[in-house]
Amino acid sequence: MLRNLFLTALTSLVLLGSSFATASASDDKEKEVKLKTSAICGMCKARIERNLAFEKGVKEADLDVKTKVVTIKYNPAKTDVAKLKANISKTGYDAEDVPADEVGYNKLPSCCKKGGGMDHQ
Repeated sequence: MLRNLFLTALTSLVLLGSSFATASASDDKEKEVKLKTSAICGMCKARIERNLAFEKGVKEADLDVKTKVVTIKYNPAKTDVAKLKANISKTGYDAEDVPADEVGYNKLPSCCKKGGGMDHQ
């Protein structure tokens, strides 16, 4: 009898623990955001996607050059939209309301700069 009571209590604790684990795991669900950039060409696409891949928490990044929109799948427990925009900006591109970082922009090949090679001020 006592053994059955102990096993029932142990089973309840295990089930309760697993429900807590499930609840915290749901906080780490993957999110997706779409950000408008100033990307121009395939080189821009490669550069933005590569640099986002190094951002902690980014699972996938795909830039549509035609629309200039990058779709990013990320873990919100490890990064957020502000950090993703900052990453794109440091790479040298506008990211929505965040302008391109001047140092990053100046490192871009001329074909990747606004105006496609014309000096942009």
